Amino acid sequence: MKKQKPDNIVFSQEKGYNANLLPYATTVGAPVIKTDDVVAWKTRGIHQVNKEFEGKFNELKDQYKKLMEEYEWNDLVYNAKFSFEPVVGEIYHLYNSNDGIQFLSLIGPNEWSKEHIASFKLNSDKKWIKLDLSSVVFSAY
Repeated sequence: MKKQKPDNIVFSQEKGYNANLLPYATTVGAPVIKTDDVVAWKTRGIHQVNKEFEGKFNELKDQYKKLMEEYEWNDLVYNAKFSFEPVVGEIYHLYNSNDGIQFLSLIGPNEWSKEHIASFKLNSDKKWIKLDLSSVVFSAY
């Protein structure tokens, strides 16, 4: 029977005693080799990325809602009845007439008793911007 090396000796037929060449510890007193716990790292990463995606999604959803609201107001104003060419920068008011037709007027809501829908200003891109009447100061002509 051939003499065997003890279990704690690193020996191979091809390379001989090569413990000093190995990238890991080979003695009983060497530090324990532990694999990193990447599950916790992955979980934190996934949570962080999902939170970022959710934030961006909600931001896009809010922008979409605002865009659709602007579109609907513009569609409403452009489909309303008016017999003048609106001037960029002027304030106009949208009303419901007695027969249910919507019309655009220069007359402010405090100057007559028509059903006021909203007030708008036409910008240079020909887009109607809905105004908050509480922040608009009307001047007497």
